[in-house]
This record gives sequence, structure tokens and C-alpha cells, in this order.
Amino acid sequence: MSNNLLPKRKGILFVLSSPSGAGKSTVYQALKKTEQFAFSISCTTRPPRTGETDGIDYHFLSEKDFAEKVAAGDFLEHAKVHRHRYGTLATPVIETLRSGRDMLMDIDTAGADSIRNHPSQEIREALADIFLLPPSLEELERRLLSRGTESPEDLATRLKNAEEETARWQRYRYVVPNRSVEENIAAIRAIFFAERCIATRYPSNSFNHLIQGK
Repeated sequence: MSNNLLPKRKGILFVLSSPSGAGKSTVYQALKKTEQFAFSISCTTRPPRTGETDGIDYHFLSEKDFAEKVAAGDFLEHAKVHRHRYGTLATPVIETLRSGRDMLMDIDTAGADSIRNHPSQEIREALADIFLLPPSLEELERRLLSRGTESPEDLATRLKNAEEETARWQRYRYVVPNRSVEENIAAIRAIFFAERCIATRYPSNSFNHLIQGK
């Protein structure tokens, strides 16, 4: 049966987390080249970097606008990361999942915690969270140093955060040991396939035509 003929199922909210420098961004960008997902656009209070466009890379908000959205309960999750605030608007995510499309989100461990504890059962049931382990804290330090963009204070903060984030790996449904980029992508794609085969993600009458011989 082709994918176009499969019964409509509930959308899956795939969340990918890992410490800074573990290779998550490389994996995420490779996965974005497929047509299998909708991708959320995060809000942030940090200034745009060279080449970034508002509404495409991020929704760039002032501290005041961000705080107003927090107070209104507009965010699915939000957190302060490295002196700036980041958040995911809930409405676009919920609408996408209800349409039957899967979403892929790149968020930190605090954001993943927020989604696991979200008051909406619909959100919690849609979640499939994946933690990409770092190769080692020593390798993370080497990678961050090689960027040449970190002050000694920022480097120390990122390494401390990486240690704390890695300690939370057991909160995730899936954990992927860090190997090569190709192996990491293959492992995560296998998770995508498995999640799309979970029976409870389909309505109870999805396969009546097979049961009834029609």
C-alpha cells in the first residue's frame, strides 16, 4: 500500500535534543531536506545573525513581546538559553498535528520537559522525543573551541550545561549513541519509521477494509 493510500493517522511530534556541539544541528539540517515533516519556527529574543530572516529562521521578538506571549499562554514551551529566550508557539503545532502531519523540533532538554508535562493530553500523546548523546565531554570541548566563537566564560557555561543536559537522557523515549553523522541520521530515521507504525496512532476503524475483506 502506498503512503498516499494509508489511512489518516494522528501527527507525531518528534523532538530532537542534545548538548551544544554534539552534532544535532548537522543532523537536523540533513533531516530538513526531506519532505516528511512540518518544521516549527521558534521565537527568540536574540538578535538575528548574518543571513537570518525573520519569519523563516526565527520569529525575532523583543523581551516585552516575548513576555506578553508567555503571560498569554501562547507557548508550547519556552526557556532561557545562554542569556536569550526561546519558545515555540503552541497553535501552529497543534493545528499541524491535527491535520495528520508530523513535526520535527530541535529543542533543549528544558523545552522537552515542558512538552512532556504539557496540560494537553493531545500534545503528550503526540510526543516522540529523541536524545542524541554527545561523543564525550572532552570532544564537545574540542568542537566548541574549534569554532573560535566562545569566550572562556561562554565555553565554561556551555560545558556545564552539556553535562547537566546529558544527565537527563533517561527522560527521553529514545537515546541515540553518537557515531558518525550518517549513522546518527540512519538511527533517527529508523525511529521515525517505527513511530509511524504504532497502532494507537491510527483511528480504530483505519483498517476495516482489510478486516472485512473489502
